[in-house]
Amino acid sequence: MKLNRHILRDILKDRAVFENIEPRYLSDTLGRLKGFAEALVFPDSTQEVSEILRYAYENGIPVTPRGAGTNLVGSTVPVKGGIILDLSKMNRILELDRETFTATVEPGVVLEDFQAYVEQEGFFYPPDPGEKTATIGGNISTNAGGMRAVKYGVTRDYVRGLEIVLANGEVLNIGSKNVKDASGLSLKNLIIGSEGTLAVITKCVLKLIPKPEASVSALVPYEDLKTGISNVLSIIQADANPTAIEFVERKVIKLGEDFLGIQYPHRDAGSYIILTFDGHKAEVAANAERVKTLVLQNGALDFIVLDDPAVAADIWKVRGALVKAVEAVSEQEPVDIVVPVNQTAEFIAFINQLEQESGMQMVSFGHAGDGNVHLCVVRGDRGEAVWQAELKHNMEKAYGKAYELGGLTSGEHGIGISKRHYFQRETAPANLFVMNQIKDALDERHILNDQKSYITAR
Repeated sequence: MKLNRHILRDILKDRAVFENIEPRYLSDTLGRLKGFAEALVFPDSTQEVSEILRYAYENGIPVTPRGAGTNLVGSTVPVKGGIILDLSKMNRILELDRETFTATVEPGVVLEDFQAYVEQEGFFYPPDPGEKTATIGGNISTNAGGMRAVKYGVTRDYVRGLEIVLANGEVLNIGSKNVKDASGLSLKNLIIGSEGTLAVITKCVLKLIPKPEASVSALVPYEDLKTGISNVLSIIQADANPTAIEFVERKVIKLGEDFLGIQYPHRDAGSYIILTFDGHKAEVAANAERVKTLVLQNGALDFIVLDDPAVAADIWKVRGALVKAVEAVSEQEPVDIVVPVNQTAEFIAFINQLEQESGMQMVSFGHAGDGNVHLCVVRGDRGEAVWQAELKHNMEKAYGKAYELGGLTSGEHGIGISKRHYFQRETAPANLFVMNQIKDALDERHILNDQKSYITAR
């Protein structure tokens, strides 16, 4: 059915666009996967979201929810046209409840703004994915992880409750401020990580913790990556409780240095482990000292405490900019495969061997503490046909090795469009069948973000 502009204008007033929709709204942050749409709308309330969805559902009009558009796998691409539902205007922090250690926010609140706000109030929101300009709603929709997951867990661990709007416009409140909940099915946990395929999030009740008294980072250079990665399990087993354990090869850091004009120490190193410790001051100092002794006994070239905040910020800035640094040099395919933490070294060794055999550059770094390996598979000067053929061939091998080691398709980016083939190939048909039954139950007409992630063709 053709979209009725008058109905959307009545709901949204002047917050609906029908002509000349900017290209960025038709894609994700990479801008390579392109969609199309008849309308781009900016609701300002749950009521407006409900009215839009009710209208779309009754008329079979596809809807693609989006936040800041920082997604890397095409989850925000409107592949079936219809309405783009941009929730960035719903960006209010509604409540800080000091007694229950929770905050209630709208989905369009930007992560870095929320973290800064709660820290000013003496609280801490641990989920810390690399893209700080993402929205809270987007983080929940992909169950974002990030660098602090090794100590604090992922976004799912900090969502207490949600207000959601189903595809037919019905509003539900799921979860609550309570710490424990054994009361029926956890509908909240169905929505977390569902990439906008089951419902639209309109409010989020988030768990907070007290702000740590102190935090310190350290840079540990190694002669090669294998030695560094082999230390990771020892660090975890030492009960030093690191907040973050990141690994990165020297050749990758060089890209970040050139991109930002910042230099790492120990440029003779083959790889680095970057660590953070937080908590009470005495605890932080003791844990850092314990790890220092451990790594120096096991092949580390140095243990550099980054006690100057400016230096620490530069070190982490380079780590955080690696994807953009690679993208500045060449088109690349971002991958976030996750393997069991004790298999990280073997998987990285396999990737390095695959890089040598294929001649395709594969930049690897990531979260050593939880086995989440980030790859930038670099196009270089390949023509389109050669690039697509070689990329598919090499990704089949990389994902195949990950699955062989007990790994999974994605640790935090989600599946979207670009990882759909690998996910559906590996996932048991019975599992996909159950996922699609849930989709059918909540969105019988498949208007919400259809043809993404687990959703099979009808």
